[in-house]
Amino acid sequence: MRGLIAALVLVATPAWAEPVRIGSKNFTESYLLAEIAAQHLEARGVEVVRQFGLGGTKICYDALRASEIDLYPEYTGTIAAAILGDTTLTNIAPPLAEQGLATYAPPGFNNTYVLALRKALAESRGLTKISDLVGETGIDAALSHEFRARNDGWPALSAHYGLTLGSRGIEHGLAYEALASGGADLTDAYSTDGDLSRADLVLLDDDRAFFPRYDAVWLARTTLAPDVVAALSELEGRIDEATMQALNARAALDGEGIATVAASFLATSGLANANTPVPSQFWSRLAGNTARHIQLTLAALLLAGIVGVSLALVLQPFARAASGLLYVCGLLQTIPSIALLALMIPLVGIGVVPAVIALFLYALLPIVRATLTAINAIEPVYLTVADALGMTASERRRHVLVPLAMPHIIAGLRTAAVIAIGTATLAAFIGAGGLGQPIVTGLALNDTGLILEGAVPAALLAIVTDLVFDLLERRLVPPHLRSA
Repeated sequence: MRGLIAALVLVATPAWAEPVRIGSKNFTESYLLAEIAAQHLEARGVEVVRQFGLGGTKICYDALRASEIDLYPEYTGTIAAAILGDTTLTNIAPPLAEQGLATYAPPGFNNTYVLALRKALAESRGLTKISDLVGETGIDAALSHEFRARNDGWPALSAHYGLTLGSRGIEHGLAYEALASGGADLTDAYSTDGDLSRADLVLLDDDRAFFPRYDAVWLARTTLAPDVVAALSELEGRIDEATMQALNARAALDGEGIATVAASFLATSGLANANTPVPSQFWSRLAGNTARHIQLTLAALLLAGIVGVSLALVLQPFARAASGLLYVCGLLQTIPSIALLALMIPLVGIGVVPAVIALFLYALLPIVRATLTAINAIEPVYLTVADALGMTASERRRHVLVPLAMPHIIAGLRTAAVIAIGTATLAAFIGAGGLGQPIVTGLALNDTGLILEGAVPAALLAIVTDLVFDLLERRLVPPHLRSA
């Protein structure tokens, strides 16, 4: 299956031998640190492949262990609590070494968790520290999804302090906007978030010392080449908390591009030429994302079309088998797409292949259902005539069933294609690229322009695809059999 998908996608093989694959999570600081490392390594002659916006800790960590990426920015507290599952660890090196991993070149800042509360509410209730929340009610806590599930997150924090507040999940990049508009009262934040320097918020003191240190590091495979390790070491101790917060603010609030902010930092730090321009990449980025999106959906649709129609044709005479096929296809639709993508990582890694497999599975239901419905609706007299002419089962499928069912088969493919185009935007969370890449980045940076950069072309692509299938139906289906 994997070889077939690779052939269908026709992914070009990079010209260099072994590039360094740098990953990042889907929030501003992780993008920035990853881009700083990428530009710095490129300036030292190292080939780099960017795999940014890979969702949360689990996806990045699984991708690293599966050798799908070579390094990504992480935090010591997160490694201890979320990866190694032990918040009491003081030395994370030995258990990481057992997994073939190590940390390198800490930039020099501690990005701990903080709870941020709307200033007006904090002042009206006299809330200055986390323990002040004990017994409080009527506070709308909108917390990032990962924080609500981590060992060092909301459940453990609530137990540590004895909090009884409820919470709901929200994308971290949207939390500050929710607080500013009054749509939420409390959220988790990173102490180096750029928004904290300008938002009207109160940071509650961790007066019972729940949160450990979250010193930024590079989490990488121990097989990292010596020249890469040496280049990374030049970044060690270059960024303190104030510097990181200022860089985050420029990217998240001032609208500067990630690449521009990273290049500026490297120049200011004396690690790069200050006169090196950062070229505009909008059109090349748009063309590349659109091409990858088409690759993903086309490969998945071809596979789903071949497999779905073939299975439906073969199993249609057997009622129970056909019903079982429909049941399985329907069951696949109930699995949340982001969960299915994450489950693919341990099996086939990150990138194009798991994305195509997930899209293929989601595309099966409309194709199989349309094909079975069309065949079951064929008038029995046509089948009787086919038998009278002495047609074999194969000839009957080819000359009678498929032509008569073709309008419905195309309709199923049409529906599957539009669904695949929309679902493929989530493939960016596992490094597959496509038009979801600017959407994911835009959500992380709260950048409407980037979100539209992915959403508008995806919508246009769906419209064009629908028109293409309309033309295909006119070409393949006789006028008297076409849908209205």
